[in-house]
Amino acid sequence: MAKIIAISNQKGGVGKTTTCINVAGFLAAHGKRTLVIDIDPQGNASSGLGVNKKDLQTSIYSVLVEDVDAREAVIRTGVERLDIIPSNIDLAGAEVELVYTDSRVTVLKKMLAGLRNSYDYILIDCPPSLALLTVNALTVADSVLIPMQGEFFALEGLSQLMNTIKLVKKNHNKMLEVEGVVLTMFDSRSNLVSQVADEIVKYFGKKVFYTRIPRTIRLVEATSYGMPVMNFDPLSAGSRAYQALTEELLTRNADKFTKITQLSRLKKKI
Repeated sequence: MAKIIAISNQKGGVGKTTTCINVAGFLAAHGKRTLVIDIDPQGNASSGLGVNKKDLQTSIYSVLVEDVDAREAVIRTGVERLDIIPSNIDLAGAEVELVYTDSRVTVLKKMLAGLRNSYDYILIDCPPSLALLTVNALTVADSVLIPMQGEFFALEGLSQLMNTIKLVKKNHNKMLEVEGVVLTMFDSRSNLVSQVADEIVKYFGKKVFYTRIPRTIRLVEATSYGMPVMNFDPLSAGSRAYQALTEELLTRNADKFTKITQLSRLKKKI
C-alpha cells in the first residue's frame, strides 16, 4: 500500500513543485511505483512532467467534482514507473463547488482508496494556500513534507501552517505526521541564510532533512522542458541534491533501495 506524502507550504515560490517533481522522479528511478497528484490549479507539476494541460480530457478536477474514477485520470509520464493525475485551470473553481458538500474535506481520500495498492508512493503537490484543496490533501496523507526557503520571510506563516496540520490531525486524520522539512534554494555563502536555517532546525529538530537543495538555474530549466532534473542534467548540483534527498527520505522510511551511482544512465528524452 502506498505511502501518501502531501508537499505543502502556503508561501509560494519555495520550491514546492520542484521538490515534488524531482523527488517523484528519483523515487521512480529507485524502482518505486510513484504517482504525483497535482491539486494546484496552476498545474505546474503537470507541465513540469510534460503534460499538455490544454489537451486534458480528465484531470483531478474531474475526480473531485465530477465523480470520475481516479484511475481514469492517471497519465503515464515519460519517466518509467512515474504516473500523474494532472491539474489545469478548471480546478480553480473546485473549492467553491466542494464547499457545499457534506464530505468536502474527505473527497480526495475517498477517490484515492482504489489507487493506494497500485503504488509505493503517492506525492500530492498542494497549492500555495491552506484552503480546502490543501485540507483534502492533508486529510488523506500519511505525512506532510514542508519545503522552506532559507530566508527570513520563510519563517512568516510557519505557525499558521503548523496550526492547520494540528487541526487536520485532531479533526480528520489522526495519523498525519510531519515527514520533514526541506531547505530549498539554499545559499551556504549567506550568513542570513545560515541563521534562518539554524532557526528552522531549532524549531523542527531532527525533522529537518540533512540534504539542502541549492539555488540553481538547472532546476528551473528542467521543469520548463517538462522533465525532472535527473533527465535534463543528471550530473548537475540540483540533480545530485534531489537524489540525496530522495535517498534520505527512503532511509527515514526504512525503505530498501539501490544507490544510483551512474546518474548519466538516467538521461533520456521524454
